[in-house]
Amino acid sequence: MLTTIALASLALAVPPQTPAKPVTDDYAGTKVTDDYRWLEPLEKDSPEVKAWTDAQLAHLRGTLDPLRCREDLRAKLTPLMQITSWGVPVIRGPGYFYSQRDGKMNQPAVYVREGGANVPARVVIDMNVVDTTGLTSIDWWTPSWQGSKFAYGTSKSGDEMSVLKVMHLEAGTWSHLKDEIPGKVSFGGWNQWGDGFVYSRLADPKDPYSRVVAFHKIGEPVEKDPVIIRQSKPSEVPFAGLTGEDRWVVIGMTRGWSENDLWAAKLDDVRNGREARVAVAVGRGAQFTPVEVVGDTLYMTTTLGSPNVRLVAVDLNNPSEASWRTVIAERPDAVMSEVEFGKDEVIVVWQKDAHDSVHTYRYDGTKVAEVPLPGIGSASVACDRKHTEMFLSFASYNSPRTVYRCDLFWKPYKPEVWARPEVPAKLDEIEVTQVRAASKDGTQVPAFVVMKRGTRLDGNNPCVLYGYGGFDVSLTPEFMPDIVPFIEKGGIYVVANLRGGGEYGDSWHKAGMLQSKQNVFDDLYAVAERLVADKYTSSARLAVMGGSNGGLLTAVAVTQRPELWSAAISAVPLCDMLRYQDFLLARYWVPEYGSSEDASAFKWLSAYSPYHNSRKGTKYPAVMFTAGENDSRVHPLHARKMAAMLQACTASDMAAEPILLYVDRDAGHGAGKPLAKRIDERVDQWSFLMWQTGACN
Repeated sequence: MLTTIALASLALAVPPQTPAKPVTDDYAGTKVTDDYRWLEPLEKDSPEVKAWTDAQLAHLRGTLDPLRCREDLRAKLTPLMQITSWGVPVIRGPGYFYSQRDGKMNQPAVYVREGGANVPARVVIDMNVVDTTGLTSIDWWTPSWQGSKFAYGTSKSGDEMSVLKVMHLEAGTWSHLKDEIPGKVSFGGWNQWGDGFVYSRLADPKDPYSRVVAFHKIGEPVEKDPVIIRQSKPSEVPFAGLTGEDRWVVIGMTRGWSENDLWAAKLDDVRNGREARVAVAVGRGAQFTPVEVVGDTLYMTTTLGSPNVRLVAVDLNNPSEASWRTVIAERPDAVMSEVEFGKDEVIVVWQKDAHDSVHTYRYDGTKVAEVPLPGIGSASVACDRKHTEMFLSFASYNSPRTVYRCDLFWKPYKPEVWARPEVPAKLDEIEVTQVRAASKDGTQVPAFVVMKRGTRLDGNNPCVLYGYGGFDVSLTPEFMPDIVPFIEKGGIYVVANLRGGGEYGDSWHKAGMLQSKQNVFDDLYAVAERLVADKYTSSARLAVMGGSNGGLLTAVAVTQRPELWSAAISAVPLCDMLRYQDFLLARYWVPEYGSSEDASAFKWLSAYSPYHNSRKGTKYPAVMFTAGENDSRVHPLHARKMAAMLQACTASDMAAEPILLYVDRDAGHGAGKPLAKRIDERVDQWSFLMWQTGACN
């Protein structure tokens, strides 16, 4: 494909040789040979794997470091990624709690502001001070209702093994209590008095399928915490939560991303270890998400009979399905993506054509008004039943994430800016539009197109197509500072809303999972072909990019349609779809993908598994695979094996179209990565993409 540097300047034009050590498996009579099984161990368990990875990293550095656009890209990208960012504030007690990351801070800190905008904020916890390496992150945090206690979870080097800690405010100073709970902890909510909370953890940190949900009373030994529910199957995950009142605990068990069971129990029974649950929805094959409990009424969203989601009220003293009351019905043209309860009103975020609008309703479902937004983008809200005050965040591809404050008592609504970053770029020169492409089966697939105003569509523009397509995840507009230098160079960035996501409700998700997964890949190809046909770009200048499930997407795209792309980035991907379920917590994903242990699932998995569909002698585009050695979700073996496989198979010029592997030895799946490392990562990825699409000049 395209190159803008002399090949002679590349220090290592040929990747290190990878010996094949075949291992053959038998899948119910079908024999499958794996040449690179030996690359599956972690580096700490295999000096051979570590040495091989060292050689791959040297090859990557020798290829990327000489790129002449690299330093200019770093100079432009660094200030963009150093812009101040804020989380949406939550009101607890007399204060506003929020996260904020300034300038060169590697991790956000959490602050509390007690009073108006002119009152100085106080630091609650700042991991940049606790760990100056930037490798320790706060995974989540929640203040108690009075604002006098603060629970948070930390992990290191991206392993996401959150350790729960508790702080207490006394005499104006935050100090740690002795309560500390390890084991990949998730938080389920404080009780009203702040002397206890619901949480979940791994009973055995080495077993990702050992999750228990329990209630902890401050000051009591963790081993005495009464257990609410336990995990009994690898693909079923328990959860529980306390909402605005102490009377009820809502308990659930998920099976994948399309269904769960739901129960409720009185908090007094939970605290005393009594098993007295009432069934709300069990075995109904749909999603049930608790939102709020008011007295004895549970408000929950559900996809039962409503693939675009509705809000229902359930009397917990008579929870039979026949007694449920629909409060806000589903819309045929939009998905109910978020629901929050304010003091007098219910706030709903509706997602239509992959972008958001915000509306308010009375508790009985009567519509009140729409909250004005500044444009087409993504919104998120935060409020509670004690205040009429609501905070709202808004972002789009040409608008940085801005936090607004709005008092719902006053009509018409007038959101006021609470926090907005200064961006060193001319964002008003960037336009965002939507196009649609007809997939193989005729389904219309939308995509956002982000480019500089006035860009000439002559088929000669560098273009990067991003996709995900899975797990009910919606790709709505967000501000991405790393795409700005590419767009300023004349590049076009496209985000495809593929089936498997949640952009059009439960039916859209189910149309891209299990035996229907090929729809996701076909949707991507349809968008790519539309971009070429309409002369946004050409295959010689079109790259594809994705991470995690999106990394699987891009690896499949490279092996199924190599001629469509000039390059690909497959970040923290799944690639060996016949063995994925045997590593880390991947059995959680069997309801989404299926497992090769099942004969039917073996057929569709083996049909698209990128590791097993690489063909020797094929001219593959340039590809960069990335992995995190501490990844607790997707094992780095996938990226290693896939890189070795494509290096062995490709018939392309390996200097002009290399197959590269980057393994971050201080990172996991991506969460909690310090700013400095994120800048380095983006420089590597975007210099590679700009080189291969012809924007590196």
